[in-house]
Amino acid sequence: MEYYLVISTIMLFAGIYGFITRRNLLAVLISIELILNSVDINFAVFNRYLFPEQMEGFFFTLFAIGVSACETAVAIAIII
Repeated sequence: MEYYLVISTIMLFAGIYGFITRRNLLAVLISIELILNSVDINFAVFNRYLFPEQMEGFFFTLFAIGVSACETAVAIAIII
């Protein structure tokens, strides 16, 4: 579990750093996706650790991936 949380933390801080330092809108969008993916990893890991027989964390993860895909499509459409 610790390895997944370390990877998730690294992804979160890389996304925050990219969000703060980038001036290109597409790079900022990629940084936001990196932050959302680190949250998705946390959902899956904590679900597996706390409630191994239930699937709520995975459903939250799938829902978050769907929302972030829609958000990315709309943002790219607005940028273009």
